[in-house]
Amino acid sequence: MHPPRRRRTARRLWTAVVATLALPLTMLSTGSTPAQAAAVQCGVDYKTNDWGSGFTADLTITNRGTDVIDGWTLTYGYAGNQRLSNGWNGTWSQSGQTVTVKDAGYNGRIPAGGAITTGAQFTYSGSNAAPTNFAVNGASCTGAHQPPITVLTSPAAGAVYSQGDAVPLAATAAAADGATIGKVEFYDDTTLLGTDTTAPYSLSVSSLTVGSHSLLAKAYDSLGASADSTPVGITVASGPAVVAAPTQLPVQQGKSATYDVKLSTQPSGNVTVTTARTSGNSGLSVTGGASLTFTSSNWNTAQKVTITAAASGTGSATFESTATGHAKASVTATQIAATKAYDARFLELYGKITNPANGYFSPEGIPYHSVETLIVEAPDHGHETTSEAYSYLLWLQAMYGKVTGDWSKFNGAWEIMEKYMIPTHADQPTNSFYNASKPATYAPELDTPNEYPAKLDTAVPVGPDPIAAELKSAYGTDDVYGMHWLQDVDNVYGYGNSPGKCEAGPADTGPSYINTFQRGAQESVWETVPQPTCDQFKYGGKNGYLDLFTGDASYAKQWKFTNAPDADARAVQAAYWADKWADAQGKGGDISATVAKAAKMGDYLRYAMYDKYFKKVGNCVGPSTCPAGTGKDASHYLLSWYYAWGGATDTSAGWAWRIGSSHAHGGYQNPMAAYALASYADLKPKSATGQADWAKSLERQVEFYRWLQSSEGAIAGGATNSWAGRYATPPSGRSTFYGMYYDQQPVYHDPPSNQWFGFQAWSMERVAEYYQQTGNASAKAVLDKWVDWALSETTVNPDGTYRIPSTLQWSGQPDTWNASSPGPNNGLHVTVADYTDDVGVVAAYAKTLTYYADRSGDTQAATTAKALLDGMWDNHQDALGIAVPENRADYNRFDDAIYVPSGWTGTMPNGDAISSSSTFDSIRSFYEDDPAWSKIEAYLAGGAVPSFTYHRFWAQADIALAMGSYAELLE
Repeated sequence: MHPPRRRRTARRLWTAVVATLALPLTMLSTGSTPAQAAAVQCGVDYKTNDWGSGFTADLTITNRGTDVIDGWTLTYGYAGNQRLSNGWNGTWSQSGQTVTVKDAGYNGRIPAGGAITTGAQFTYSGSNAAPTNFAVNGASCTGAHQPPITVLTSPAAGAVYSQGDAVPLAATAAAADGATIGKVEFYDDTTLLGTDTTAPYSLSVSSLTVGSHSLLAKAYDSLGASADSTPVGITVASGPAVVAAPTQLPVQQGKSATYDVKLSTQPSGNVTVTTARTSGNSGLSVTGGASLTFTSSNWNTAQKVTITAAASGTGSATFESTATGHAKASVTATQIAATKAYDARFLELYGKITNPANGYFSPEGIPYHSVETLIVEAPDHGHETTSEAYSYLLWLQAMYGKVTGDWSKFNGAWEIMEKYMIPTHADQPTNSFYNASKPATYAPELDTPNEYPAKLDTAVPVGPDPIAAELKSAYGTDDVYGMHWLQDVDNVYGYGNSPGKCEAGPADTGPSYINTFQRGAQESVWETVPQPTCDQFKYGGKNGYLDLFTGDASYAKQWKFTNAPDADARAVQAAYWADKWADAQGKGGDISATVAKAAKMGDYLRYAMYDKYFKKVGNCVGPSTCPAGTGKDASHYLLSWYYAWGGATDTSAGWAWRIGSSHAHGGYQNPMAAYALASYADLKPKSATGQADWAKSLERQVEFYRWLQSSEGAIAGGATNSWAGRYATPPSGRSTFYGMYYDQQPVYHDPPSNQWFGFQAWSMERVAEYYQQTGNASAKAVLDKWVDWALSETTVNPDGTYRIPSTLQWSGQPDTWNASSPGPNNGLHVTVADYTDDVGVVAAYAKTLTYYADRSGDTQAATTAKALLDGMWDNHQDALGIAVPENRADYNRFDDAIYVPSGWTGTMPNGDAISSSSTFDSIRSFYEDDPAWSKIEAYLAGGAVPSFTYHRFWAQADIALAMGSYAELLE
């Protein structure tokens, strides 16, 4: 049951609290009449991907009743000769034309209003009519009502208008299941511009400000369903402007390509637009459209400029189209080899990603987590960003430099990252008080959020920090040079922790440092309380947010940052490739200063190699009995889940602390970065022991993969030096790696951290790069087995659509590690629970196969990499990039309760109350003004599982990188 919701009308004046009524799942009956189970009420949504001789079917079962469905069996029938090949997310069988699917155990429970998905692959000939009759546990199910289809038909993507000119918005909307369209709303990002209730749906807007705008239409039907269109990006210029598209133009050697030119606003007379090369590669020239005339009648009809490339040479050039009284338009044309079609794809997608109108970047140039705002995963809002996104920007710009020869954008990406995501001295002002002999005070990690706050315990011994002094000696500062992991780019929460500021508040317009996860392995994103990284007790409760997490006698105002090591390692990895590619062009000097900063980042990244409290690594049991380390014996030499540092805001009575992490996940390791920092001269750390530490880490990481490799070939979770995060006694018989205990789901459990195939693809891609660069035999042995397994679980259909693993399930454990004689791990197993067409994961997987195939010569790996890249390109392109729809059944958790101790009260910067009645949504009321919110509201009221098409920055960058890598190595 969900309470009524009401729209807020002022973004920063929300004060209402949304509460939920929690009811027990079962009730004890004391009467003589036995309780009767309510009949199942259900809906089944059936979708197919058909290639003529076969198809995949995806089914979503929605519980439309008020009782939990605890165990389900779905039955339905086909009218033709469809035959089952295999299924996932359930146990599939077929008898004649009847198909039966039983739950897989882990998805057997469907709460009221909840949903699960299952799917299978079939063959057929002739017709393939969709089934119409479905039943769950014998009860007939209705079909899920389909939301309307909404398309924003005007303006065109990439259009440019002059300030004050009318921007014409128009949309088409079609309702399903006999419903009718009631209204269409038009939005600029999350701001409602206006509404039309009659077709054709349109709106004219003259009030858009100068800059980039993401526009969308949202239709509502008579059955209460709604859906928004794909966003369309436009630009509003300060005055009349020449408009050119695309702004990135690949031109193959000996060939020509064109771009469109028009005007942003209607002129009073004729306007002549001239185009010429203004800088760059002289092998590119204008061969058509050098002078174009626009009139008051054809001003917005595109005319062509033709650029032709010489038969040899590569590199980019800038072409400017200019007209008197108009702002100029610039296009970067890049001459590429005649055979490099995948480099052309890279540049085309790069152009979409970097086009400001498409919404991937903030006005400061910071990459958002996604173009879309309503998205909840590790970041709990789409216009937050992560250090991960910054690292992908670096890698993207490194590849751009390789293809075009322009290295200014790689340097610029590092400058953006350094300015906004690496805390300045003003953000970490009391590091000079840091006592390396006692880095931090111990606090246990607890199993569930409702066990917090965790009490600090000064009696537990902690080891010394052995690298602080040498880092200060090398770089002349007490400050830490590493990225914080999470940033509220648009200051949606309102903390105002922009670089150099502390709780400046909602009025601050800069990107704001925030944090979320803080309360143990079971705390999912749905149970987090966002908090500022610099807590001056201005928001939250009487102690800010500190007493939600740690228990102490008193609290001091303080700052604190958390580093995600995989992101910093990826930044180093990107710098390695940038340096290699720039050197090959004779331009290494262009980026040498940036590469030196990457080496510095890698030096500080060694904090991720240490036990959380610098305790001795290996057989570490008992907070008080596990001995403190004495130096490097506190290092596991792996990339752990985080390192963190903080201190007092009071610079006159300061203190500071630093911690590592005891938990190492297989998906976080990066032997490519370790190799670069250990063996590549331009990335050699300046500290006394940095290079040696990374050399040892490289060896240890490769061993870690070997230890975690299942009998089938997939890489299992990881290991910890602190069982349960509090140096508890592990289960009897737990296998070990250098004394660290095997943990199949290190760090977080909701969802299990080991189940996502993306960690496999991300991590193995780094191993494949290392193997491709060095031919390392141990890396090859891991890859040989992994690639065989992954390929066996991959399907590419005749129409280019594909399926790769999605959710993994694990059983058993590895053999205890013996470096001289590794065990076969016959007791460690993986199964694939379901499959996906996720484009970001596919890109990382394709890169893995590309680098592996280049060095090994494996033909199947090479052909599968190409098929996956072609499948994405041919089937999943849209105006913003490459994306696929996603059903988000987990969004039923918007009303999940957030644990706040009884009696604790506080306030978010926007006025949302924090108390023991708080939910995920109630302390994030800004979501209820998001254009996509009605999808969530309908779902929470028992409607269909909402579907979203997301454009995540990291995924788009990884797809572009996969195209460029294939062009470099296999094309």
